[in-house]
Amino acid sequence: MAAKQTFGFLGAGRMATALAGGMVKAKLITPRALFAADVVVAAAKAFAKATGGKTFKKNSEVLQKATVIVIAVKPHQVEELLGSLANDVTPKHLFISIAAGVTIAQLEAALGGKARVIRVMPNTPALVGEGAAGFARGTRATAADAKLAARMLGAVGLAVEVPERLINAVTGLSGSGPAYGFQIIEALSDGGVAAGLPRELSTQLAAQTMLGAAKMVLETGEHPGTLKDRVASPGGTTIEGLHEMEAAGVRSALINAVRASADKADALGN
Repeated sequence: MAAKQTFGFLGAGRMATALAGGMVKAKLITPRALFAADVVVAAAKAFAKATGGKTFKKNSEVLQKATVIVIAVKPHQVEELLGSLANDVTPKHLFISIAAGVTIAQLEAALGGKARVIRVMPNTPALVGEGAAGFARGTRATAADAKLAARMLGAVGLAVEVPERLINAVTGLSGSGPAYGFQIIEALSDGGVAAGLPRELSTQLAAQTMLGAAKMVLETGEHPGTLKDRVASPGGTTIEGLHEMEAAGVRSALINAVRASADKADALGN
């Protein structure tokens, strides 16, 4: 990352702190290159403590110090926030928005139509360095801007560039996906308890099993179905459990959950 690159966060909540802290931990930037502003004093203090960055009371002060501006406020606050900063925007600024549902067109319009913008859909596992984010370039963002965004997001997990028309699909899958995963882990834990395991042990085993399965998919590059078949021996315990899942429509339920979430994101965007 360019030595002169500085990052400013408009909003210093948990996701902003995770992104900033991830970049510092990965040594992409130093704390001296980090700035933030938040109306919630406790959030600003927590950001400074976790990252070593400097915080301000005014958003305009962040724009004066930073070249990369991360929009990390609530979606309904974005338009008013950016409108108040339009006069402070310069050609040096790149805006990266992690505000869900706010389109590139909306971001560019709020910034006066001349800013370089990247829209991101992150997810909450970024808080533990295992995020999965999709991002899309605005009309004026460059290949270098996209590379910078990928490195920033890559400090806390996986980052993939997609056309903006696919951002809502990303929302349905990886944006909402952690909640699906938590529900699956909870259900597996319930099953363990039903089979006689203590709750804490059952939850640990369920979570670690899902983590291990995910790592096998990512690290082997093999199709999940192939890996599944290797566990399910003929006439064994696993195929019996898989049969129950198929009978209950678990596969269809997950497919429908992703589609429903993506459709809802489409509706909110319109």
